[in-house]
Amino acid sequence: MPLNRLNCVIGLLCIAFAASESASADDWPQWLGPERDGVWREDGIMREFPAEGPPVLWRTPIGSGYSGPSIVGDRVYITDRQLNKGQQNSDNAFDRSPTVGSERVLCLDATDGSILWTHEYPCKYTISYAAGPRTSPLVADGKVYTLGAEGDLYCLDAKTGKPLWSRELKEDYDMPAPVWGFAGHPLLDGDRLICLVGGKGSVAVAFNKDTGEEIWRSLSAAEPGYCPPMIYELGGRRQLVIWHPQAVNGLDPVTGEVFWSIPFSVKAGMTIATPRKAGERLFVSAFYDGPMLLGFENSESVPDLIWRGESHSERNTDKLHAVMSTPFIEDGYIYGVGSYGQLRCLDLATGERIWEDLRATGSTGDLHSRTDRWANAFLIKHEDRYFIANEQGDLIIAELTPAGYEEISRAHLIEPDNTMAGRKVVWSHPAFANRRVYLRNDNEIICVDLAKP
Repeated sequence: MPLNRLNCVIGLLCIAFAASESASADDWPQWLGPERDGVWREDGIMREFPAEGPPVLWRTPIGSGYSGPSIVGDRVYITDRQLNKGQQNSDNAFDRSPTVGSERVLCLDATDGSILWTHEYPCKYTISYAAGPRTSPLVADGKVYTLGAEGDLYCLDAKTGKPLWSRELKEDYDMPAPVWGFAGHPLLDGDRLICLVGGKGSVAVAFNKDTGEEIWRSLSAAEPGYCPPMIYELGGRRQLVIWHPQAVNGLDPVTGEVFWSIPFSVKAGMTIATPRKAGERLFVSAFYDGPMLLGFENSESVPDLIWRGESHSERNTDKLHAVMSTPFIEDGYIYGVGSYGQLRCLDLATGERIWEDLRATGSTGDLHSRTDRWANAFLIKHEDRYFIANEQGDLIIAELTPAGYEEISRAHLIEPDNTMAGRKVVWSHPAFANRRVYLRNDNEIICVDLAKP
């Protein structure tokens, strides 16, 4: 073959290989995706929805739960709850009367939704909001880790569902389940599976990911809260951020040593929304007690308080009072959903509110209406826009900038069927992988194609 033709062939092969690499599908193996940051990095995604909506590829019946799905390769992992015959959940979500049933971990084929295996174990609920498990499965190195609402921690073989080890956190750490169940999504760091647990000296616990043996335990608090543990580079070192209802804390993720602790008392134990990092700043936000911004520019030991909200009311809020939705920080601005469904933009430097919009959540903005309380939408960044999954089962494509909320497209994908505050809701975070979105409610999980035509 002539040299110039050979070079041409090699060049074309390199281009094809690069194109296939850039177009390769991504996984969504844990809470908030591969980097645990709520960013979807796949390309080839539709810019707006077709008039008839994006195509639903499959639907699979499952039980109830708040946990989001996780996707690795051609497999989908999800947890749910099954009630025993004759049992039913109370119409009052705050009722903690025991109900008997089981929790399940399911593995589905990502191509057609068929169930490949199921791991089921008995689990009596004594918690409020008893629909089912809260935390997303964490999938890594051929294992899937799940944490149930009553503290059943499992490590399963991701291929077969065979249990490799398990812990009963309530028994092991001599504590009751939190009011709203165990909800802090586990975090994997090296050989450590880090969990929000509770009890004296064990708000945060690191387990060996292969054996389940405890590596370290740290922190004491009256209750653990519900906030996922996060690891960020702050003040020149890796720090494990644990936010419980009495303080925001920075720990050494390897040893559990406490680097610093900033008091931040939160009503009703509602430390829920994931803490967010922007440069050397750390942002947290609570339903009743609002937000706080910490800065690490001047010290690696104890951060500075940059600003804090003044309101301790769920209604008369001055900045952002987040509940379930993880805020997003971009280019010096914070975007997040407040206590009554207000999508807001704040100036990161000062906390000043730039704008507020109700269209994404469908809230009326009535601060005395129970039907708007906790109105929710999850924000997922993709390229120069956001995918917003609201509690009504809509998926929205929108631009969020300091200039305002600009809706590009909206499609109704799944029916809200969990009754809360006098309305039907979907409160499970979706997963984005394989150029698809995977969503669940209390009756089914669906897969919707979002690939560019």
